[in-house]
Amino acid sequence: MLNIVIFGPPGSGKGTQAEKLVEKYKLVHLSTGDIFRANIKGGTELGILAKSYMDKGDLVPDEVTIRMLESEVNKQKDAKGFIFDGFPRTTAQAQALDKFLEGKKFSISMTLALDVEEEELTRRILLRGKDSGRADDQNPEIIRNRVKEYTAKTAPLKDFYSKQGKLRVVIGEGGIDAIFLKLCKEIDNG
Repeated sequence: MLNIVIFGPPGSGKGTQAEKLVEKYKLVHLSTGDIFRANIKGGTELGILAKSYMDKGDLVPDEVTIRMLESEVNKQKDAKGFIFDGFPRTTAQAQALDKFLEGKKFSISMTLALDVEEEELTRRILLRGKDSGRADDQNPEIIRNRVKEYTAKTAPLKDFYSKQGKLRVVIGEGGIDAIFLKLCKEIDNG
């Protein structure tokens, strides 16, 4: 079973690349952003709680995120593998994910980290905000806070997965297809 974690700062192209990888490798795409938005739209208790953090550009607490994600994994009985997009975001979440997957008799195969300069991230997110309508994509101050949160809380995942021998860092700048080919090369070379 191929299980991939894809991560990088907001605007690094995680979602775009994850969708292309899902199609090529026939994986189930688990995007915490999509899961959060579905719960928010559905007005679930977890969705309302997640929204209160997201509106400030803060990360949703681990226990809320993990509960939502476990529910989604458990719905996918016949999956050939998963691509985790936007999760884990902290070392504590990575440890919880490892423990959860171990209980299901599988593990993370590799982690793909997209590396993009902050100026490019801000440009991409503001551009995306024109189409998405998401308030958090249209405010440069919130964008900077999201990148700061990523740097403080998510970047340490590189060390966590590097120690497991599962980290692959890919420069996430350039054309979408060129980045995709780099990611596929990392996966195929396992």
